[in-house]
Amino acid sequence: MDNDIRLSVSGVLGEKGKRYIAVRFEDGKRFAEAELPSCKIKKNGGFSPEELESLEYYLKSNQNEIISKAKKINPLKAFMGYKD
Repeated sequence: MDNDIRLSVSGVLGEKGKRYIAVRFEDGKRFAEAELPSCKIKKNGGFSPEELESLEYYLKSNQNEIISKAKKINPLKAFMGYKD
């Protein structure tokens, strides 16, 4: 798998009791979209089944860190392009 895969993480989305975090992997040609806390790939655009397994493993292994970062995202600042 290409080492230049970019990871994008949303803030916490959804309503109380149905909260999730959207995660996107992309390398310029391919993409995969997943959700936490399920760590499941929801959409795939070009990654092989083996690569998808690796991405899901990455999510499971780093779930706490990703959730912690997502909780710190201010949606308004992100929309306006501000970086902390």
